[in-house]
Amino acid sequence: MTINRIFLVLILSIYTTNCGFKVIDRSDFGSFKIAEINTSGERKINFKIKNKLLFNSNLKEENQKNIILNLDSLKNKNVKEKNINNQITKYQIELIISLNFIEIETKKSGDISIKKSGDYNVAEQHSQTLNNEKNLVNNLIDDLANELYDELISKLNDI
Repeated sequence: MTINRIFLVLILSIYTTNCGFKVIDRSDFGSFKIAEINTSGERKINFKIKNKLLFNSNLKEENQKNIILNLDSLKNKNVKEKNINNQITKYQIELIISLNFIEIETKKSGDISIKKSGDYNVAEQHSQTLNNEKNLVNNLIDDLANELYDELISKLNDI
């Protein structure tokens, strides 16, 4: 009985410790420099995404790819729910971001499109409703910027 347990523990420890999983060092992948960003669409959204991308772009000098980004954003606001009195109780906001990138040296390009949506409640006071909308938009922009950066790194490394 104890031999079976020892054998089982030995087998399980071998399988779990030798899985081959290795953490990826993201600093090796993010070697690009944004030379220019052209924006169109929602100015506020573009400004925040542009700043986050510029902040996250790597400033290492060796093996850097210079890229040009064309950023287009769209914000849709729709009514999601109404109550019995036909008063709006929830809004839904959808942000659509299209990013076109061109690597300057090789003239290779690619496209990334991401859509995020969320909803917020209508409050008793109009100012609180506006704060709810602003907070939702900021959260969506943060998620979009992180996702755009990850997609940009993966697409640039594929090129």
